[in-house]
Amino acid sequence: MQSCRQSRGDTVMSDSVNAQSQDAGSHGEDGTSRVTSPRVGNKVTVVLGAQWGDEGKGKVVDLLAQDADMVCRCQGGNNAGHTVVVDSVEYDFHLLPSGIINPKVTAFIGNGVVIHLPGLFEEAEKNMRKGKGWESRLIISDRAHIDELSHCNVYTLLPLVFDFHQAVDGVQEQERQQQAGKNLGTTKKGIGPVYSAKAARSGLRICDLLADFQEFSERFKHLASQYKSMYPSLEIDVDGELEKLKTYIDRIKPMVRDGVFFMYEALHGPPKKILVEGANAALLDIDFGTYPFVTSSNCTVGGVCTGLGMPPQNVGEVYGVVKAYTTRVGIGAFPAEQNNEIGELLQSRGKEVGVTTGRKRRCGWLDLVLIKYAHMINGFTAIALTKLDILDVLPEIKVGVAYKVDGEIIPHFPANQEVLQKVEVQYETLPGWKTDTSAARTFDELPENAQKYVCYIEDHLGVPVKWIGVGKSRESMIQLF
Repeated sequence: MQSCRQSRGDTVMSDSVNAQSQDAGSHGEDGTSRVTSPRVGNKVTVVLGAQWGDEGKGKVVDLLAQDADMVCRCQGGNNAGHTVVVDSVEYDFHLLPSGIINPKVTAFIGNGVVIHLPGLFEEAEKNMRKGKGWESRLIISDRAHIDELSHCNVYTLLPLVFDFHQAVDGVQEQERQQQAGKNLGTTKKGIGPVYSAKAARSGLRICDLLADFQEFSERFKHLASQYKSMYPSLEIDVDGELEKLKTYIDRIKPMVRDGVFFMYEALHGPPKKILVEGANAALLDIDFGTYPFVTSSNCTVGGVCTGLGMPPQNVGEVYGVVKAYTTRVGIGAFPAEQNNEIGELLQSRGKEVGVTTGRKRRCGWLDLVLIKYAHMINGFTAIALTKLDILDVLPEIKVGVAYKVDGEIIPHFPANQEVLQKVEVQYETLPGWKTDTSAARTFDELPENAQKYVCYIEDHLGVPVKWIGVGKSRESMIQLF
């Protein structure tokens, strides 16, 4: 059978990992040459969520990290949750880049990330017990770098998450529930409060912890006092927290580098494959998400530059990860949600439970209006379509293709939550395939209707699908080009 992809010609794209611009020189009258455009250097490959998170970004990163030299996190904190299965062993990641599974990879956590130090080391130790020794690669690439850094006085500028930030997060959620009858559904990991402190210029960074501990302690006490005055019920063991933080100094110090200089060297040094692993997703972005039911950072492509300290010309491929249906954790508008047996079936078959919160995810049909909006912001060069196998049992599958408000189709994704709550979704109904796809390893091995489903998504978005996920393991990702 000739597939719809073959009939119109497959899109072939190159991974621009080390695209170097040529030196464009001009010569003056005296024969001297001038550089008219600087070298671009290595380009980063970016993996971003295109829905409300939980799309399977970790799985795509795991694939790409197999031949990567460096994996980066640029935003968020341990509120993110990625699960990766390698050699039948399941790894859960919250703060560490999941690409660190590759023993040759350097893991870099950028300035846009907020770090809870106990959480960082607990996560590292939990995963190391599964057989992967990563501590020497959490920030820098090898022991030589560690030895060199032990004599250096250079620091990464990362905001810190303290235990009291997590307590504040819980108190704030409680107050929202009491005052408005609903909360934001945060993970209560302290992410919002620490980003708030960062914006208010009262936050504390890794560089502060590693500089003068006496000065750090005074600022810490002042910050704790501010929170205590705002939330009188808050209990903060200031001395206990400071004592605990002091124990991390020697452990974290060898891992710390000046982030901007580190990235610049990586981009402008020898050819290198650099991977950026986005946390959360487009519809959770603080600016472009379904505000206020969003996270506190920029989960879209702009967050890569600001969160790593790198220029936009070094952004190469941008891969959007799309689940073959839609899920969301917590409250907030969800136009394509199915509060019926379809939603229950997707939840059950997809085992849709949050890695970080343990909460059941709400489920619905694939919403292409939402994906198109994410593409407008991020400029996806290709799509990874995950969990196609979850749809195997359905006789027909609906896809959201337009929104109506007051009977009129609107050309945009509404910013206002009240408007988004009342949109009417226009669906296209496609035939299901009623066949197990989990053993498929090529596009041609998929049932014809599954192929048509993929092609329909490509045609509607104008973006090619590069991978199709039909199971949990690394081997169950079908690569199309």
